Amino acid sequence: MGLLKRNPFGHILFIKKWLIRILGCLTHRRYRGFNELQIEGSEIIKDLPDTNVLFISNHQTYFADVVAMFHVFNASLSGRTDSIKNVGYLWQPKMNIYYVAAKETMQAGLLPRIFAYVGAITVERTWRAKGVDVTEKREVNPNDTENIKIALADGWVITFPQGTTKSFKPVRKGTAHIIKEHRPIVVPIVIDGFRRSFDKKGLRMKKKGILQSFIIKEPLDIDYENDTIDEIVEKVEYAIEQHPSFLKVIPAEELAEQERLNQLRRWQVEKESIEEV
Repeated sequence: MGLLKRNPFGHILFIKKWLIRILGCLTHRRYRGFNELQIEGSEIIKDLPDTNVLFISNHQTYFADVVAMFHVFNASLSGRTDSIKNVGYLWQPKMNIYYVAAKETMQAGLLPRIFAYVGAITVERTWRAKGVDVTEKREVNPNDTENIKIALADGWVITFPQGTTKSFKPVRKGTAHIIKEHRPIVVPIVIDGFRRSFDKKGLRMKKKGILQSFIIKEPLDIDYENDTIDEIVEKVEYAIEQHPSFLKVIPAEELAEQERLNQLRRWQVEKESIEEV
């Protein structure tokens, strides 16, 4: 690899590789040490093609979810089965892994900008701004969808179809349009325990000794020609276990705790808005 070789987004691969190595070493014990990441289905990763793969997942923190995926994907490609033991798998990481993230999140400080260099495809959310839903939805930026197309052509893309860390919010139809248009292999992932382990951003640890789960499922069976957008949305909701029917099997105590955290976040946003004024 030449020192100045770049990916399609202009990032120097030599710098990106060292960022992955350093950030990986700094975060490894968050998933194997302070907490324990229980992985299922990592053998699926090994059999995937090098490009045009779309990972869909539920979302619990801004950054810890994505960091865990970089660990699990690279460990699996290095021959580990359902394990991230020995961080040496990051010495030669897969360089064409990207993830979709909100532009406002990735521009909020130095650390998010460093994370962005590792592989963020930043998009402007049409329905949300500064942590709250907006009544007037903005038009989709065509450059955003074009960048996702470029990333799929170059490698693997991680996306969180709900566009929020809140549970059981609707899956955005934009994800279904991407699937139907670009026809990637769609691999669902279901995560849990991250919300209890980390703060909302996924940068600060809240509790230790939490069992985190990371389940990789078989690729979705999608009829790209005949499935409608709504049908694809429903398949995605079921695959990442965010369809409303899953609400029936969640303990009332957990739902109450999630609502309490949501109220706290809304209060924090309102407080920040008042302080800005």
